[in-house]
Amino acid sequence: MSKHIRILSPCGMLGYGFPETSFLNGLKEEIHGIVVDAGSTDAGPHKLGAGVPIVSRRAAKKDLEILLKNGVPKKIPIIIGSAGGAGAKPHVEWTLEIIKEILNENNLKANTAVIWADFTTEEILQANKANKINPLSSNIPELTTSQIEDSFNIVAQMGHEPIVEALEQGADVIVCGRAYDPSPFAAVGAFHQKDLGLSYHLGKILECGALCAEPGTTKDSILGTIHEDYFTVESLNPKRKCTTISLAAHTFYEKEHPYILHGPGFTLDLSECEFNETLPGVISVKNSKYIKNDQHRIKLEAAKLVAYRTFVIAGIRDPILLGSIEDIEDIVIQQVQDYYKEIPQEDYQINFYNYGKNGVLGNKETTAFHGHEIGVMFEVIAKTQELATSICATVRSTFLHYGYENRKSTAGNLAFPFAPSDVEFGPVYEFSIYHLMEITENPFRIEFLEEVLQ
Repeated sequence: MSKHIRILSPCGMLGYGFPETSFLNGLKEEIHGIVVDAGSTDAGPHKLGAGVPIVSRRAAKKDLEILLKNGVPKKIPIIIGSAGGAGAKPHVEWTLEIIKEILNENNLKANTAVIWADFTTEEILQANKANKINPLSSNIPELTTSQIEDSFNIVAQMGHEPIVEALEQGADVIVCGRAYDPSPFAAVGAFHQKDLGLSYHLGKILECGALCAEPGTTKDSILGTIHEDYFTVESLNPKRKCTTISLAAHTFYEKEHPYILHGPGFTLDLSECEFNETLPGVISVKNSKYIKNDQHRIKLEAAKLVAYRTFVIAGIRDPILLGSIEDIEDIVIQQVQDYYKEIPQEDYQINFYNYGKNGVLGNKETTAFHGHEIGVMFEVIAKTQELATSICATVRSTFLHYGYENRKSTAGNLAFPFAPSDVEFGPVYEFSIYHLMEITENPFRIEFLEEVLQ
């Protein structure tokens, strides 16, 4: 067992980019794992439902090439969490294709493992029938058979256990399906028999890259070192510095409770943590406690198709129109509904967003509007793409030529930044499964892909 375990996090999201010099600074030390998170639900359910990545292929390849060209020859394990953004089969396969391409182009060989996080509809139906699935929170309804059957790409967040197993089997590169964000980092500590509390707390910090430093960013590298009873974090870019406040603040990041963090099969208690600066810019953290839960639950995620969207963006500068914009938008909606009386109103929805006035908070905005122009976006969400596009065109033409009181000009009310003005967005998804499932054994399948090695 190594005395010190060093984990290099190149950035907060694979494909976001990072200075290569920062990454290479980290490789001046003995590194036991290069780990990067590639997924998030921050972008909503669309990426999961549509099976498309969060970042571009070009960006993902650029980052991966730096990792593979430097890590593989040095036999440093490289772990990718939530591959492709949502971690379902299409996202993982997309990532594997890029890895294979890089290895071939650089004449590299790597023992590559993939850990699948996908579940079949039948598996979830059976678990739900056995009362093994519960809502994640009180505002999420119980899971129904129809919800399960309508879902695309059902995945679950894996913990550290299957990743440790892949490391034990000698994997050089591990591509994880959907993973609990800190788990790929914690797996390196667990593999080297380090304390799980320290390993997961460090993973919680490292998974966001240099966001824990000052100035913070996800687009830079950070180094974490696990010792016997504490861990340290330091920036790999001299332009950034970790402080006790920056690390303590990031410990609060994305948590429902200040010092309690729930993960797959465990609870992390950070109530007694101490943050100290041991060297300039090197922050030590201790007393992170890992508590194994009596029941092991993993978070399920899936999305379903609910509608199609078409939208328009335009500018408005007329002070008379701006003075009664919401009232006029309501009139536009009513006129469109009157025109399409044959279409049930439950088949579509018209929404306006007035950016520069109250586009973010809507009717909760408390600041009085004093601007001279706004950007308005209106969208139509409907049962079909044809219906969304048809109604959106009518909204646009009605709004463009509406003769509001005291209007000085009979020309258009909207300034369009481009043509055509109407943009067909396509399918709209919502999370259909956001639940916890109880498990008694590891459901995540590990596969070594020989074809990637050629």
